[in-house]
Amino acid sequence: MAKKPTVYKNYINGEWVASVTKKTFANVNPADTSDIVGYFQDSDERDVNAAVAAAKAAYEKWRLVPAPKRGELVMKLGWWLMENKEKLAKDATREMGKILKETRGDVQEGIDMALFCAGEGRRMYGETTPSELPNKWAMTMRQPLGVCGLITPWNFPMAIPTWKMMPALVCGNTVVIKPATLTPLTVWNLVKGAEAVGFPKGVVNYVTGSGRKVGDPLCKHPDVALVSFTGSTDVGRQINLACAPSFKRVGLEMGGKNAVIVMDDANLDLALDGVLWGAFGTTGQRCTATSRCLVQKGVYEKFLAMLAKRAKALKVGDGADESVDMGPAVDEGQLKTDLEYVEIAKKEGARLICGGKRLTGPKYKNGFFMEPTIFADVTPKMRLFKEEVFGPVLAVVPFKTFEEGVALQNDCLYGLSGSIYTQDVNKAFAAMRDVHTGLFYVNAPTIGAENHLPFGGVKQTGNGHREGGWEALELFSEWKAIYVDFSGSLQRAQIDTDDIVKVE
Repeated sequence: MAKKPTVYKNYINGEWVASVTKKTFANVNPADTSDIVGYFQDSDERDVNAAVAAAKAAYEKWRLVPAPKRGELVMKLGWWLMENKEKLAKDATREMGKILKETRGDVQEGIDMALFCAGEGRRMYGETTPSELPNKWAMTMRQPLGVCGLITPWNFPMAIPTWKMMPALVCGNTVVIKPATLTPLTVWNLVKGAEAVGFPKGVVNYVTGSGRKVGDPLCKHPDVALVSFTGSTDVGRQINLACAPSFKRVGLEMGGKNAVIVMDDANLDLALDGVLWGAFGTTGQRCTATSRCLVQKGVYEKFLAMLAKRAKALKVGDGADESVDMGPAVDEGQLKTDLEYVEIAKKEGARLICGGKRLTGPKYKNGFFMEPTIFADVTPKMRLFKEEVFGPVLAVVPFKTFEEGVALQNDCLYGLSGSIYTQDVNKAFAAMRDVHTGLFYVNAPTIGAENHLPFGGVKQTGNGHREGGWEALELFSEWKAIYVDFSGSLQRAQIDTDDIVKVE
């Protein structure tokens, strides 16, 4: 007899509670939709209000906990993730679809971020600086913001929540996290870990439900000081507008249309490995995915043939199978979008090299599987060149000169990640300088960011804030300038300064 799926609850003020709506939604395995991962709370504004109230109350004590001690709890959470890594990875594959090798990496990112941010609890440096007046001390310090609303996506269900939660907590904020409705279990696991290691009640709160019923009220709540969002540019724009009337701080990490430049002198075998991994890793469902491959004409046809041969050999299937190279699309809607872009590219004159179809047959019948797809001869006027697909569809574009390749890479509304494959150090450094992106790689794919460096993009990819590295503290803390006058008299800055230095 099949085991009945678990009903998972919200976590508010240190208690696991059902939504006031008394409704739930199903979380299904995209590789096999007959497999129900669990049922999660279909919450609404009333649940959000309860979670924010709990976070607001807990903030008054949590902000006074010394930052090194907050960091120690974050470190314990990192150790908990380490101890449970394999189970967490398997849960993530089951609800999101990407292969186990990748979900293990997803959990490892969470571990890395926890351990990095734990150290920041002892490195939350301010500065001292000379005053312009005598017997006066000047310095700066960081202070927390308050309640942070964290809205996270489905493609990195462990990594991205930790990118947001760990720096928020170590800075002294409390959080209300709303996971994507497609991947609530992984974030439930993360919050379960926070409970297990002893975070005080109300510091971490978790509410599941739709963007309309949970995300919108979280963004508009007057007691939420900051909203950090990762997802599509369209949704990010709406979140920015929702937060604007109350002047909330907003961190937005959104779309990408990332390109690799392959020069004539490139190590083509290395470039091939990088482009395939960048394009079809996570089934192309990354904001940093290699969506465009710009190839210099001297090696264009040769590299196309290499790409097609390897792409056709990729094994597609259930990510829980260790032999699989690429898992399913996350749901029917995303698969439909992927296939729509195939038809758009055909109509606009792109040359289909391989793939382009939904996979059918007994082992694919209950999942959202698609062939790895490559189009050649894509031009800047085509939608496949400009628009983010978020699926396993690669556009290959020929170019003549290095300068043309850089111009094509920059011809984009987004500016998240870029890459070049070349053996010419001068071209590599010129590309590092001239490609307008937040991330850039030399002889490596457009994916592979490390947590101790800042992550984020330019143009319509984001609004300037960064995740990862110490730079993440900039989003989750506020600077305060402090002056201590021990002269015993009134000293007026910019006024009582003329006679301080007398030249005899």
